[in-house]
Amino acid sequence: MNRYTRRSFFKTASAAGAVPLAGIGAATAKAAGTAAVAAVAKSAPALTGGARLRWLEGAAPALSTGTTWGLPWPKGQARPEQVFALKNGQGQALPMQSWPLAFWPDGSLKWTAHALPAGVPLGVQMSIEPAAATTAPASALRVTESRDAVTVDTGVLQCVIARSGSQPIRSVHRDGREILRAGMLVAVADDKPDAESGPVTQTHFDSQISSATVEQNGPVRAVIKIEGVHRAGQRSWLPFVLRVYFHAGAESLRVMHSFVYDGDEAKDFLRGIGLRFEVPMRDALHDRHVRFAGENGGLWAEGVRNLTGLRRDPGAAVRAAQFDGRACPPLAEFGTQVRTLMHRIPAWGDYTLSQVAADAFQIKKRTKAGHGWINAAWGHRAPGTGYIGGATGGVAFGLRDFWQRHPVQLDIRNSHTDAAQVTVWMRSPEAPAMDMRFYHDGLGMETHAQELEGLEMTYEDYEKGYGTPHGVARSSELMLWALAATPTRERLVQMAAAVQTPPQLVATPEHYLASGVFGSLWSLPDRSHPMKAAIEDRLDFLFDFYKKEVEQRHWYGFWDYGDVRHTYDADRHEWRYDVGGFAWDNSELSPDLWLWYSFLRTGRADIFRFAEAMVRHTSEVDTYHLGRFKGLGTRHNVQHWGCSAKQARISTAAYRRFYYFMTADERIGDIMQSLLDVDRQLDAVDPVRKLAKQPPKGPYPARLSFGTDWASLAANWLTEWERSGKPQYRDKILRGMQDIGGMPKGFFSAERAGYEPATGHVYNIAGDKAEASHLNAVFGAVEIFAELIELGVAPGFEKAWLQYCELFNASKDEQIRQLGMPHGATNALLVGHSRLTAYAAWKKQDPALAQRAWREFLAGDRFGSQPLRTQKVQGPLVLNPVEEAPWISTNSTAQWGLAAIQNLALIGDQLPAAIPR
Repeated sequence: MNRYTRRSFFKTASAAGAVPLAGIGAATAKAAGTAAVAAVAKSAPALTGGARLRWLEGAAPALSTGTTWGLPWPKGQARPEQVFALKNGQGQALPMQSWPLAFWPDGSLKWTAHALPAGVPLGVQMSIEPAAATTAPASALRVTESRDAVTVDTGVLQCVIARSGSQPIRSVHRDGREILRAGMLVAVADDKPDAESGPVTQTHFDSQISSATVEQNGPVRAVIKIEGVHRAGQRSWLPFVLRVYFHAGAESLRVMHSFVYDGDEAKDFLRGIGLRFEVPMRDALHDRHVRFAGENGGLWAEGVRNLTGLRRDPGAAVRAAQFDGRACPPLAEFGTQVRTLMHRIPAWGDYTLSQVAADAFQIKKRTKAGHGWINAAWGHRAPGTGYIGGATGGVAFGLRDFWQRHPVQLDIRNSHTDAAQVTVWMRSPEAPAMDMRFYHDGLGMETHAQELEGLEMTYEDYEKGYGTPHGVARSSELMLWALAATPTRERLVQMAAAVQTPPQLVATPEHYLASGVFGSLWSLPDRSHPMKAAIEDRLDFLFDFYKKEVEQRHWYGFWDYGDVRHTYDADRHEWRYDVGGFAWDNSELSPDLWLWYSFLRTGRADIFRFAEAMVRHTSEVDTYHLGRFKGLGTRHNVQHWGCSAKQARISTAAYRRFYYFMTADERIGDIMQSLLDVDRQLDAVDPVRKLAKQPPKGPYPARLSFGTDWASLAANWLTEWERSGKPQYRDKILRGMQDIGGMPKGFFSAERAGYEPATGHVYNIAGDKAEASHLNAVFGAVEIFAELIELGVAPGFEKAWLQYCELFNASKDEQIRQLGMPHGATNALLVGHSRLTAYAAWKKQDPALAQRAWREFLAGDRFGSQPLRTQKVQGPLVLNPVEEAPWISTNSTAQWGLAAIQNLALIGDQLPAAIPR
């Protein structure tokens, strides 16, 4: 662990007079004394100083390339200066590097990150524990900085990262030989889409570096962050961040590529974007090997000059060597005719593997530019890994989520010359250019009233100029291996598997729960009671259904992969992909949270990978990273960026912090940090500018709602607060908590409030009116508020939140009795809000409230009336046979799932014996 002292950032009260947050989570739980708390404690025994780790997919990876993961600790258990040791299942100490990710209020470690070097003996399970010293790697990483470059030596390879120019990865050497050079980013753009007539002007762009920073420099792991733009002539656009990851002892490097689309969608039709590099070719043409990984462990493997299938036989030993990827015997041992006429055998210089759709890839080759392409092979889903090189060295290269992010492409050019050129296309130039224009012309919606008509008819929140992709982003993960020789067929298949499913260490569900991170709103699966078993069955069914839907509905593609659809159209037997706000989900009603809590409690790898893809998508494509809407996300729409509702409720860190803390992913860390001042956007892009009967904001710079806005902001600030301890973000949370808690009707006064971004103060503009919305608590507010309350509260905040939780689903008579009036919200999300009732019951130790919560949960969704099965639809009713469940929607699934998980954790001991009528 990095040794340094850190002042507890919760201990200093803000200048505005807010009461400091005190770590009272344990005391609160003790005082509550409910059976639910006891059940949680029973299912999650206290930690004894260490933690068991396991590989997410169950088995130890075949290749040890280096791994990074995050690990939580209970409050007070590990001080900032703590050192940790890692052991495999045989008790063997492994080298490791550690650093802090987040802290508890008392300054103790909340999350740590750890990295393994490459080439260490791995086991199925490992353990990490406090220790006096950490085992050092056999050969530590070395990072050397100069004015124009950064050089990283893993002990196996030496990589030079340029600080300027067009080639970020200047060179990679191994054993004194240059294996890779001239690594650069490339892009191609057209000024017209393919389908429109007229001449097309195509422009080719290269990367231009603005900076290269050593982000991490340790004995096991180093990270270099490169920033720049794509440039052609005088034009610069498509800003990028390229992170290159190194692990001690590794012959590979990992590359995370992120770019932002900052063009004019009416004129800039991006056709291709990729990473290009050269591979020196030293071997004889017949000793040069080309490889592409195929499906189900398959491999397409040939020589640049093939010696098999000839009219004359070079000899069995020659053929076997080339087939295996070894150097062939000396020419003198070849068959005489082959030896003397070898120059008559064509050498194939160029190869392409293109995956233009999720279920179709093609391999083609040609001898060189100016000659025709020959179709070589076809398949369904390529894992996106290739190799070019020979007996004296080469490069294996891979792109993660290859077929899932179609159209993609791998190019090898000029392999018959002294230097082959490889381009890993993250977006294939052979596919039609991206057409990112808004999908309709506004349908005559020129006035506010007409826009509301569109919202009424198709749920389309349209506003001219708001459906722009300017500022959306996408990240891609690549792996590059600098190899001393052509790998065996089996080893290259292993590399392809590592590219598509990077080995990931995780803690056990018991450890996550016992550590107390992410609050007390979840527990481990328990089937000891018939009703609990029924709820667990439905939780499993719903996730499995969406997992299958991604496949059968083909929710794949460069911009789409990771998202799910919003609402089903039972008449068409299809999701409403073309109906306004019913199409892509874009985190609406928190499916992200449902997935992450589901993973925490089950440890299922398929849930983690599903949630991981959603994090990559929603944090990049559904969020703006520059321009007019920077920091805001886009509500659900036919296009991910199409809706005019640009809100913090979509971009919020509440949905991404799980992945960040469990993986220490720097890109997600960057994105969350970029959201910290998004509250300054609330006036320019007022979230409620279209809603009728909104109170005027009065003298305040902006207005917000407590749930869809303030809770989302608080999640951003809390995450940064835990990570860095910056007091300004602590103070903003404290001021908001104090202000909301002090309002006449608490959260019922904060349905719409005045707001001051500079200070974080929230102001009552509702007077004595009580008001609520069915949407305010369902975008992470429940979960973030629970965490804030466990950390400690400003006066009145917890009391006001418990009042809101108790009264939202209460009868109108009860609302009037306590508030003086009904709050006016619908019960459209009765089930989702049952978890608020459950929370109040848990905190107040109120059995009657607990029973009410279960009635709301079980009756409101007709639980038990829908069979947990799908029905097959085929023939002329559908294009392809499908298994459908028309009663499922993503809104209800996410909210039912969260309510099920939280109600079981909080009041699971008070379940009724049978489903109420």
